[in-house]
This record gives sequence, structure tokens and C-alpha cells, in this order.
Amino acid sequence: MATSPSGKVKFARRTLSGRLVSLPRDEGIDYDPELNSSFSGGRSDYMNYTVQIPPTPDNQPQPGPSESDGIPRTQYGSHNTRVISNRREDEETNGIGRSTSMMKPSNMSLVRCQTVDFDHNRWLFETTGTYGIGNAFWQPSDGEYVDEDDGVTRFDFMDKPWKPLTRKIKVPPGVMSPYRLLVVIRLVVLGLFLAWRVTNPNEEAMWLWGMSIVCEIWFAFSWLLDQMPKLNPINRAADLAALREKFETPSPYNPQGRSDLPGLDVFISTADPEKEPPLVTANTLLSILATEYPVEKLSVYISDDGAAMLTYEAMAEASAFAEVWVPFCRKHSIEPRNPDSYFNQKGDPTKNKKKPDFVKDRRWIKREYDEFKVRINALPDTIRRRSDGLNKKEARERRNAGGDTPVDSDPPVKATWMADWTNWPGTWANPAPDHSKGDHAGILQVLIKTPSFEPVEGMSGDHPYLDLTGVDLRLPMFVYVSREKRKGYDHNKKAGAMNALVRASAILSNGPFILNFDCDHYIYNSYAIREGMCYMLDRGGDRVCYVQFPQRFEGIDPSDRYANHNTVFFDGNMRALDGLQGPMYVGTGCLFRRYALYGFNPPRANEYYGLYGQNKKPAASASPDHMTVGASKKEMEMLPLTEAEVDAPKRFGNSKRFIDSISVAEYQGRPLADHPSVKNGRPPGALLIPRQPLDAPTVAEAVSVISCWYEDKTEWGNRVGWIYGSVTEDVVTGYRMHNRGWRSVYCVTKRDAFRGTAPINLTDRLHQVLRWATGSVEIFYSKNNAFLGTTRLKFLQRIAYLNVGIYPFTSIFLVVYCLLPALSLFSGFFIVQSLNIAFLSYLLVITITLMLLSLLEVKWSGIALEEWWRNEQFWVIGGTSAHLAAVLQGLLKVIAGIEISFTLTSKSAAEDEDDFFADLYEIKWTSLFIPPLAIITVNIVAIVVGFSKTVYSEIPQWSKFLGGVFFSFWVLAHMYPFCKGLMGRRGRVPTIVFVWVGLLAIVISLLWITISPPSTKTDSSNGNIDI
Repeated sequence: MATSPSGKVKFARRTLSGRLVSLPRDEGIDYDPELNSSFSGGRSDYMNYTVQIPPTPDNQPQPGPSESDGIPRTQYGSHNTRVISNRREDEETNGIGRSTSMMKPSNMSLVRCQTVDFDHNRWLFETTGTYGIGNAFWQPSDGEYVDEDDGVTRFDFMDKPWKPLTRKIKVPPGVMSPYRLLVVIRLVVLGLFLAWRVTNPNEEAMWLWGMSIVCEIWFAFSWLLDQMPKLNPINRAADLAALREKFETPSPYNPQGRSDLPGLDVFISTADPEKEPPLVTANTLLSILATEYPVEKLSVYISDDGAAMLTYEAMAEASAFAEVWVPFCRKHSIEPRNPDSYFNQKGDPTKNKKKPDFVKDRRWIKREYDEFKVRINALPDTIRRRSDGLNKKEARERRNAGGDTPVDSDPPVKATWMADWTNWPGTWANPAPDHSKGDHAGILQVLIKTPSFEPVEGMSGDHPYLDLTGVDLRLPMFVYVSREKRKGYDHNKKAGAMNALVRASAILSNGPFILNFDCDHYIYNSYAIREGMCYMLDRGGDRVCYVQFPQRFEGIDPSDRYANHNTVFFDGNMRALDGLQGPMYVGTGCLFRRYALYGFNPPRANEYYGLYGQNKKPAASASPDHMTVGASKKEMEMLPLTEAEVDAPKRFGNSKRFIDSISVAEYQGRPLADHPSVKNGRPPGALLIPRQPLDAPTVAEAVSVISCWYEDKTEWGNRVGWIYGSVTEDVVTGYRMHNRGWRSVYCVTKRDAFRGTAPINLTDRLHQVLRWATGSVEIFYSKNNAFLGTTRLKFLQRIAYLNVGIYPFTSIFLVVYCLLPALSLFSGFFIVQSLNIAFLSYLLVITITLMLLSLLEVKWSGIALEEWWRNEQFWVIGGTSAHLAAVLQGLLKVIAGIEISFTLTSKSAAEDEDDFFADLYEIKWTSLFIPPLAIITVNIVAIVVGFSKTVYSEIPQWSKFLGGVFFSFWVLAHMYPFCKGLMGRRGRVPTIVFVWVGLLAIVISLLWITISPPSTKTDSSNGNIDI
């Protein structure tokens, strides 16, 4: 036997801390207390071990050992010793038998240290041996795994630590500590300032002082509601490598390495092909079909609430184009996978593309996409010509069969015809009974069938232009759905359409998770869905009801004139809410847990008590046994839907197949039980069963659950699914989940997850804000007001939802405060009696703290100062127009019962091809322009009047004039984007308009001076200026 130069055979032991300690055989062993403990088996157990060193490639490069080398046959001591051997057939032919032994006492391993001179690198590269595995176990050459019954596997030697899928990243204390301190300082200063203002009234103009102090108190209250939920912002990060290792890596439970991820159903909602162009919807669909998620686990549904044949045929065209677009994206790792965005992006398309045929493939697919766009844009004319031809043919056949048509007979109905020469069951171009927008049959058509469980890889020659060898050609299942609509039924707008999709998808695919998109939002990051899944499947993920992604927008003007990006909300407020109970649901780009949408309570929740929720305790799980006859409606709504209640048709309807799918979706959505700390988990490998193909009874059942009568006398829209009763059903739905104790997560990815479009026209933008504010007013006057929330809602989360319902009412005080500078200049008085040191000091401290808070908020949220300023400007513009109209509409609904109608936001692109931002300069008059216009005009005229009064007075009081001008300038600076929007494109506003405005201001100022001449009274006692 070859030994070290010193003639010693060295051993080592691993201590409990993981450190290796050498143990020479021929020297006395000084036993460590760890070896004497009962944990290691004691000194006697250790002394009884006899360790023999068998020949291995590590210590015996020369041919096999012999008895003359002094190596006796292997002897093994006690029962807890484990012998593992494996022989290589190619070396047995040379007479070299390699066997290894490993001695394993109770919790201690003796590891031999390498001491001989041996070329390890050459042995590793010239053989299939691997250190850590090869010394005790030879990995099979074909890479397969050995069954547990056949002996040891490589997993016996791989003690991998458990990895979480996500982690929280707290904002550095160097940012948050000063931020919280400044909030406290500003709160104290505001309190002192308001107390000083109340105790120091302006006796000469009590009406002006009273209006100002009421507005200032409300602004302080509104600031407090907005600021308090921002005290604990956090960031999160997902580990995609850990997700792949847990769910898609070969293991004893998953020998072939198939995906163990849960199923996912993706919803796309659209309603009007005129305002939501089919080409935009088709690009959204293509980006979803090509996303990086297991094909057999992904299903896509589109809800066409207008039942338009144009949308249906556009989706059929997109499904055909997906057969070449999706494999192209997979082959070359295309990002983004929206064809329109991909071909319009700037930069070198060949960057990071390694395959030599990329340029050829891209050129061909670009031509195919151009032809695809031509076909989509030509669909309206194609459908019209086809329908006209078939209608004429049908009329001709009717005349030939029945002779002349009677004079008093009804004119023939002009139907809309499909490509197979059958009548379209949805809405016709010429509305007719049973074929109009609010009166048509339910439609469900599977455009792409269920994919096979096994990958279908392309082969050379399968396609005449693309080499798709080794590329998976399968496509996810895609279903077109248009729910039934009949006269006399309240179809509940978008919320009703989403609930119909929930039921139909539960019958067809029943993915435990649901991702919903507006038709103009597409997947920009093909791995974003996997990041969202990390939060759902991590430890504690069974308590997460949804994962909200931030909304990012394209096509916004570079200056973002109307704050369309809304980064202050998405990167500031929503990130802060993530540190509480979770962000709000904002309508699109949200990954839901299907089980939570069904109205169930979370498996675990806390209840918060005390003045500000400082005391918490685990919530008791309510059951029907605890229900009392006298329970209130609010208490009844908070009871969980237990297993005994699931079978009640009054909850979910009378579809037995749908009710049976609920427990399946709950089980499949559980996290992986791969760690003792994971509660309510499922075993690994439980989701490897192939999906059953669709059959006729299943599709018929799906059609029945989208009928207009299915929701009658059920809990849909009340406790189950999307909640009805508000134009902002998204906020209400998220609030109901948080109110039951669920948590939500905000997922901000390094590369934008999803992107969409936003209205850049001033009128469209104000109408969008009007709809949001109207929904908030509805929430304030409904049972969804956070004042009525349960104890499962955290205190600061409750404050955030209170702010959602209250913020529109700030518009009343904002309009008054924007007119105060003009009233001051007109009347000659100010909100305070004198500009003394106390007033100016308070004003200075409040302004400085606000600036510092804004800088720190920019620091932890990542927004830019310009974005913050644009948000402040549009807050004033929207507050004096859309928010004020929303408050009035809400009062009319509560008092007079007048229903609120909302206008669908147009997603159409600008028609001017020469100017991409042509829509920005288009002026569309609306009554929402009146309040801001009045404020701007009054302040401009007030400045001119104040200047004239000061100039014509015997003793000009310029300090009084400058004080009023400063606050008027503050108002006008916030209104600057509104003024630019009214001016339209630069140079299009005639100069005469500005001339007439100036002349009008001068005339009004002269008339005011004539009616109310300036006063010459001054009072400079005590160093104060009387204003």
C-alpha cells in the first residue's frame, strides 16, 4: 500500500461545527469533548472502530493491491456501518476491481485525507468519476437514477440546504430612519401651525380666514392618511433558479424532470373592437402564448363582452400565426414576445443572438407578421363583403322559393356570416333580435386544443423556411368566450365577464392560479409569471391571495405631461403597502389564487385589536356550528366557506362539475411540502399527471355556466369572484380579500413584467381619472368602506383603504384654496392679518420638511424628481376637475339613485403616422375643463387687478401684492400642463387669442379700480404690515 512520506495513514473527523480535525493513526488521540458526548456515541464506540482503506483511483494509481502490500481484507465493525460498492464493467475486464466503503457511526463521519501524489485533474477528465460522488458511488453513464430498492442513489450524498423562493429586502435604515423622523417632525409642526392659525384669526376678513383654516385642516388630515401607510416600505426578490430546482429538476419524486408547477389560467378581457383594436388584442395574445411557462400547464381565455365577430376572427388569425411565432421566440429567446413591440424596438436586434440563422429567420418572420397585420386590418371589410354576398344569395333563394315578397312583409334581416357560411351567434353588424350587444347567445370556442403531455420537438425539414429542430412546437390551450346576454338582466360590466371566465375555466382547465390582463397589456418579460409563482409557492404562500405587478406604459410622451406613468403610486404607495398586508388590486397584471377568489378564508390569519391594532392574536376558524340565528349580515359574510358549505348550490350555482373542481384547485395551489416549516403543503410530484383532453360534455358544461341566469340566487359578485356594485370592481375585490385576512404581494421585476398603453390625450386622461374617482366615492358610500372592516384588517392597511374612499372629497377644499389667492388680490386682504415671524417660520419649516420627505421618498422608491413634480401637477388638475365631478356624481347616486355610467378608455393608436404623439395635441371639449379654466382665468385676472391697484395707489404696498402673486403663481404653475393641453400643437393657437385675453384682463382691472379704488391706510406698528 502506498503511504505518505512519513509513513502515516491520516484520518480526519468532522466536528459538529463542520470543521475537519486531523487524526494521525500512530499517535495518541486527544479526544474532544464532542466525541465523549452521548450525541456522538461516546468514547467506547469510537475506540471500537476499525477503518480499512480499500483501493480507489485516489490513493492507488498502480495496478491492484495484493496481500504483500500489507492490506488485509476489509473488516467492518458494528451494525450501524454501511457498505456501498459499485464496480465498473470496463475496469473489471482489466482485473481492476474498485470498491469503496464508508463507515458511518451514529452522527459522525471519518473522512480520509488525500496524502498521495496523484494527478486528480487528469483522472477526473479522462474518466467519469466525480469527487463527492464518485469516491463512494459511481454515477451511471447514461445519467439515469437508481431506484431506492437497488441501493444507494446520488441523493444520499447530496445534503442540499433548503432554499426559500423569495426574500424580503428592507429599505436601508439610513433612509427610513430620517424619513420617519421627518414625518413626526412635520406632523408636530403642522399641529402647532394649525393651533396658531386657529388662535390668531384675521379680524378684518373673517370669511377669508375661515375658508383658509378649514381647507388647511382638511389638507393636513388628507396628508396624514396618505403618509401613514408609507412608514414601512419593503422590496422583494424572487429566486428563479430555486424555483427551477424544486419543480423542474430530476429527483426521486420526479425522475424525468418534468414540470411540477401548478396550472395557470390567463384571462384577457375586451369589449369593443372599435375602441380596443383587434390587432392590439392579438399581440397581447401572442405574447402570452409564447411566455416561458410549461405549455401543458398554461391555458389562455379571452372574454369578448361585445360578442363581435371581428374579435373572434382576429383571434383565429392570431392562433394560426402563433404556430410560427411561438417556436421562433423559443428558438432565439426573443424579448419581448409581442411582435409589434419587438419589431418596433430600437437597437441592434442581433445583440446576444448566437445562432447563425437568426437574421434569416427574423427577416422571414417579419414578412409573415406584416402579412398578418394586413389580414387583421382587412377583416372588417372581409366580413362585410362576405355577409353582403351571402345575404343577397339568401334573399335570391327566398324569392325563387316563395315567389314575390308581399308588400306588407318585414324586410329581410341582414345577418353577419362566419367563414363556414353559418350565422354568427353573437352581435351582428345590423342588430337584430338575439343578435345585439345586450342580447345574444353564449359562445365558447376552443381555438387551440389541449396540448400533448409529451414535448413535440421539430425536426429538420418540418418547415420550409424555419429550422425548428429541437424546438418545442406545442401551443397552450386557447379558448374564445363570450357570455350570454339577455334583456332584463344586469350583466355587471367587466366584473360579470370575469366571473363568467372563472366558471368556464374551472370546467375546462381549472388552473389553481389566474392571471388577468386588459387587452392592451402584454407580457414584456417572459419569465415574469415564474417570479410571481415564487411568492405563491414559497413557505407561507398559501396565505397569499394575489400577486400584483406594477403597471408600465408605452407610447407616453417623453415629458409625461399628464403623469400617465403614475410612478408615484406604483413605485411609492404600492411598495409601501407591501410592507403591511399587501398592495391593492389595480385591475390588470394580477396573479390570483383561484381558491381566494371563491370567497374562502385563508388557512391562517390574525386579528388585530387595540387603538391602532397593536395587539394581535390568531383568528379562530369559524364554522357553521358557530353560526347563530341572530347573526348579522356582516358576520355572516365573514364566515368561511367550509367543506360542508361547498356543496350548497346557493353559493356557486348548480354545476356539480364546478363544485367538484373547487377542492382540486385548492390542493393543487398549495406550496411544496419540502420543509418541516411549510404548512398546508402538498407532496412533491403530485402535479405530474397529464391533463385529460376535452370532450363534448365538458364543453357543454362550460357553456352552461356562462349563461345569464346561472348567477341567479347565488353568491357570485357578493362573496364569490369579482365583486359587483362599483365601477372600480378591482379595488373592492382586493379589499374583500384583505378583509378576510388574506395577504397580497407586490412583485417588481428587474425587467418590466408587463406593459400596456395609457391615454395621452387630456380629455381621455381626465375621463379615466373620473372613473377611478367615481369608484372611490361609491366605495365610501357602500358597505365596503374601510370604517366597517373586520379585525383581520391591519390598522395601517385600513388607513390606506380609507384614503381610497376619501381622497376625491379633497377636491372641494382644493378648488376653494386655489381661488383664495385671487380673492385675496381682489379684496385687498390676506388669510392672515399680518406677515409676522411666526407665520413665516411655520411656513418655512413645513415647506422644508415636505421637500426633504420628497427627496427621501424618491430615494427609497426609485422615482425621479420630475415624475414626482408631474404627479403633483396632475393631482391639482385632476382634483379641480375629475375628482370634483366624481363627488357630485356619487352624491347624485346616493340621494337620487341615478346610476353612474362609465366610458370605456380608448386603446386606439393615433391616426397621424407622421407624429406618434398626435393624439397628445388633439382637443376634445368636455365639461371637465370648466373648473380648471375658471381657476386659471380668475387668478390671471386677479394678478392684473392687484398690479393695477398697487400701481395706481398713492402709497404702493408691493409686499401685499407680492404675497398674493406668490400663491397665485403656485396655482398657475400646477395648471401649466393643462394650459399646454388646451393650446394643442405648438403654433396652432392664433395670436389673437392671447391678445384678447390680455385686453380682457386689462379692462376688468380698470373697472375694478373704478368701482373699488385702492385704500391708502397703512399700519406698521410693531413691525407688522397691515394687509
